Amino acid sequence: MPKIGDIQLPDFPLLLAPMEDVSDPPFRALCKEQGADVVYTEFISSEGLIRDAAKSVMKLDIYEKERPVGIQIFGANLDSMLQSVEIVEKSKPDIIDINFGCPVKKVVSKGAGAGILKDIDLMVSLTKAMVERTHLPITVKTRLGWDQDSIKIVEVAERLQDVGCKAISIHGRTRVQMYKGVADWTPIAEVKNNQRMHIPVFGNGDVDTPEAAMKMRDDFGLDGAMIGRASIGYPWFFKEVKHFFKTGEHLAPPTMQERVEAARRHLQMSIDWKGEKLGVFETRRHYTNYFKGIPNFKEYRMKMVTSDDAVDVFSTLDEVLEKFGDYDFKGS
Repeated sequence: MPKIGDIQLPDFPLLLAPMEDVSDPPFRALCKEQGADVVYTEFISSEGLIRDAAKSVMKLDIYEKERPVGIQIFGANLDSMLQSVEIVEKSKPDIIDINFGCPVKKVVSKGAGAGILKDIDLMVSLTKAMVERTHLPITVKTRLGWDQDSIKIVEVAERLQDVGCKAISIHGRTRVQMYKGVADWTPIAEVKNNQRMHIPVFGNGDVDTPEAAMKMRDDFGLDGAMIGRASIGYPWFFKEVKHFFKTGEHLAPPTMQERVEAARRHLQMSIDWKGEKLGVFETRRHYTNYFKGIPNFKEYRMKMVTSDDAVDVFSTLDEVLEKFGDYDFKGS
């Protein structure tokens, strides 16, 4: 069974990916309840942390029930990254993860995230310095390479391991691909099959069905799956994958009552954590998936994603339960 430093994980753990404005404490709590084995925070700017920027500092909030939890930081400046390690340590996470994979232009243009894939030596030296700065296990999330012609992920992973990285999560696309096309897990399997590798290798990208997770485990031989987009507005995905692994059968989808209850809790936790305005706004992206596939639902979805008032959203959720309470998701 895989380990990250001294943290023992179950066989083929499921990890909640760090996603900006998604992987916040309320959502992580819901995913943890539904079977996520390791959760990661939204990615946090090292520059924002050392400037004490409110949004960055707020992302450091973690709770005991989440453990093991990793705080993910990004940046390309060594001094800033090392200073941010000391700030992050005060939140007492179990893991510090470095984002070497974010493909977004505003991050890449600063040489951070996937931008660092153009400078592998910097990527390695930065990881080494961070490993030496903290007693916490350092892990890395990255992509296959900058573009198709520069994929050296087997060599990169080995070098990161050699400077003390304790696990690596690899998204099966290049930076140039962004989120287009199909994730290629073959190079990730090559990393895992490198006889010199002894740290866990987790796959990421297009794990959107229980069958895909099983394929990643059985056909590609990876140590675990990092799940991102499939979980947005659908924290039950982790539970469904585990049920499929155990029985070979699909778990019945959550009922309308379970979905409304989860959406209500999600919204309330978000409001409690970041106030009504932000709590209402940042929960919006989840509603489409909470209530996906229901015919004639547009009117209610629009109400939920346009209202700035929590009372209105809670009231709409009550209406949804009243009108669609008997909807059969198994038949959808």
